[in-house]
Amino acid sequence: MSQRAVKNKPTASLPKGSRATGRVTIIDVAAEAGVSPMTVSRALKTPALVQEQSRARIFAAIDRLGYVPNQAAATLASARSQVVAVLVPSLTNAVFIETLSGIRDYLAGAGYQFLIGETGYARDKEEQLISTYLAHAPAGFLLSSSEQHEILQTRPASRAIPAVRMFDLGRSHAEFSVGFSQTRAGYAVARHLVERGYRRPAFLAAQLDPRMMKRREGFRKGLQEAGIDPGVEVLLPLPTTVDMGAQLLRRVLELHPDCDSVFCCNDDLALGALFECQRQGISVPGRMAIAGFNDLSWAACATPSITTVVTPRYDIGYQSAELLIRQLKGEPIDKGRLDLGFELAVREST
Repeated sequence: MSQRAVKNKPTASLPKGSRATGRVTIIDVAAEAGVSPMTVSRALKTPALVQEQSRARIFAAIDRLGYVPNQAAATLASARSQVVAVLVPSLTNAVFIETLSGIRDYLAGAGYQFLIGETGYARDKEEQLISTYLAHAPAGFLLSSSEQHEILQTRPASRAIPAVRMFDLGRSHAEFSVGFSQTRAGYAVARHLVERGYRRPAFLAAQLDPRMMKRREGFRKGLQEAGIDPGVEVLLPLPTTVDMGAQLLRRVLELHPDCDSVFCCNDDLALGALFECQRQGISVPGRMAIAGFNDLSWAACATPSITTVVTPRYDIGYQSAELLIRQLKGEPIDKGRLDLGFELAVREST
């Protein structure tokens, strides 16, 4: 699949530095952003070396002008890139490491390499990485959120570049995605706690990215259907850690002493909640039930072992890469929306 560089409409006179073809150049971007061409080049190659305000002006100018660097145009004119750009929130979180392993294993067999970008759940970092990677003309993108997909679609240079969204599902098969329903997973945890006889469950969450909020939505729905108040929760927009889980449990017990169970939005928080129960002498699952999310390797080894949602992290990476490469090869695709499902591993903590 080829892509042509975006061109400006003819004008009475071209800006200084523009070629006779009218294609936007780095000089045009520099003039638009009020910086030197060298600064624009540095922002594209090593953005960390450019001041944040200047960098923001440069990428805004790139968007307005539809600039595609020469290196991208040359690559697109000669042959398709063999590099896939991958964006994930974290390179220390085991969830995303396993997904990257799946991507690596499929792409290696298909003859592709991949660039990894760590977004830190920050939209400005997502925008910066997408603009930077577009400059290197990737064959396609593997994205970890609907927000990243929306950002990509706004870039003029990305219109012919295929992308697959991971972890969550698109609204239809026309939007390529591989994952599972975060909402149904949260709902399953709520129904499990209700069926075990718990009547005052709480939702504990940090980070508060869209996937976590969908788990919350499903959890609330499951409680409401059982006639239980879904308003017992503690939410903090901070990175998730084991210690944060302990803090959240203390907080929910301060606000709702009758809380008898917690659904933690990931296993790190669940382990912290378990540790806090042990510190306070709270029986698990007698006095307090604990459920987590993702089934990290140690969840089954905790004492008591932690009930959690098992997510297909490796398969999400592998099948997302496969779906992307099939698009690049022009192969027929019956389903662009692959629901890999999830499992609820019921263990001692509930």
